[in-house]
Amino acid sequence: MKRIVLLMTALLLVCGGASAQNNTLNRLKNRAKNAVENNIGNKIEKGVNNALDGKVGNKDRNNRQQNQSRQEEQVEESMNRHVDDGTWTCPECGHEGNTGKFCTECGAKKPEAKDNTWTCPECGHTGNTGAFCEECGARKPDGTANKAKANWNSYDFVSGDEIIFEDTMENEQIGEFPSMWDIFNGYAQIAELDGVKCIALADDGEITPLFNDNKPYLTDQFTIEYDVYVVYGPDYETAFNPHSWKMGTYLVTLRPDDKIRAYYGGDRTFEFHHQVSSDERVLNDASFSYSWPLPSLDETRSGSATLNKVATNAWHHIAISFNKRAYKVYFDENRVVNIPNAAKPDYFWMSCNQHEHVFFIKNVRIAKGAVPLYDRLASDGKIVTYAITFDSGKATIKPESTGEINRITKIMTDDPSIKFEIQGHCDNSGSDKVNDPLSQKRAEAIMAALVANGIDASRLTAVGKGAHEPIADNSTDEGRAKNRRVEFIKK
Repeated sequence: MKRIVLLMTALLLVCGGASAQNNTLNRLKNRAKNAVENNIGNKIEKGVNNALDGKVGNKDRNNRQQNQSRQEEQVEESMNRHVDDGTWTCPECGHEGNTGKFCTECGAKKPEAKDNTWTCPECGHTGNTGAFCEECGARKPDGTANKAKANWNSYDFVSGDEIIFEDTMENEQIGEFPSMWDIFNGYAQIAELDGVKCIALADDGEITPLFNDNKPYLTDQFTIEYDVYVVYGPDYETAFNPHSWKMGTYLVTLRPDDKIRAYYGGDRTFEFHHQVSSDERVLNDASFSYSWPLPSLDETRSGSATLNKVATNAWHHIAISFNKRAYKVYFDENRVVNIPNAAKPDYFWMSCNQHEHVFFIKNVRIAKGAVPLYDRLASDGKIVTYAITFDSGKATIKPESTGEINRITKIMTDDPSIKFEIQGHCDNSGSDKVNDPLSQKRAEAIMAALVANGIDASRLTAVGKGAHEPIADNSTDEGRAKNRRVEFIKK
């Protein structure tokens, strides 16, 4: 009997175990099924999202990536932000936990706190600490830009204080001849590079500024400025001509009046040649050659200069100054010509002196006089300058303005009692709705540049005047050029 009971118990256990095993297998089966379904669902969802991303296009994906990158940078900044507990670590011996002005371990003095804030080059907002401007969202300039600015700090070119010719090409039509110029040879027309209007000069083209009379306009003191587009040495296809052109030598000529030249029986021409090499041995080197007559006209001398590895397919700023007898020529921040004794010219010409080559110029400006800033301030109680310029339609200060800003800085550093109201002025091109805030932002950008140079912000105020206070007739090109200015009013 006992054996029968034991046998029946064993059978029940086996059946129960089989049932439990079946239940376990069923549960595992259901889990696997659910996992597969979830996995498939995730893949389908991911596929749908990818398909939607494809419909949205690259632009939205790029925007999401940029936003994600920006958010990641902001998170990283937040994570790396140091919580100041009032203590400091000695840079000399490494001792931590110092609280006073001197290290308790070695006696070294507490280092001065570094100002890691930066000023936005777009809107002029100061005190930014992150990777983006707190005012307009512009990205913090990188080290390359800061290095470039440092190079311009030694720029000593002084622009003339009265503009007599300026061509901004605002109202010019693409494909037409530039209306503010006269042509004597070759080919010239208004072209467009990367959305920027410029003058294309080709086919031995030779042009000169157009004035109402033929009287000499270059005085004993004058400056000439323009931007030139340096094209890579090999063929460069342009929009205004179906052919491929090369950037060869272009020539700046400062000529005397023909009657004077005939009277003296000699040539008083200053010539400045500029070209960029396509030779692989000196690829992208900019070479300059020049010649000039002595004031006595009994001798002509010459010189040359070279800049290595200039940026190609890019705009560069050229500045020429003449002061009674001395010439200086600058390529960007680099002075490439320095002549102490030369004959005075009367006219300015530009030419492309190779038949199948082209070059592009813009922002040509001629000014006379060079009254020192101190003298202007003493006589007028203000400084009116045209040497601080901006990108078109923006408050971004051009690097060639660095010299003038440094000179204002020196005046304020030498005399700490001086306070200035910085006024930004426009011509009447465009509406007050655009000009008024733009002139205000430009004045603020100048103020920010001076503060960055060490001037206390309490000594400066920025005011945008728009086009409301012209000093010349806005109906002429010359008048509008004079109205586009910056004034420093002594307070």
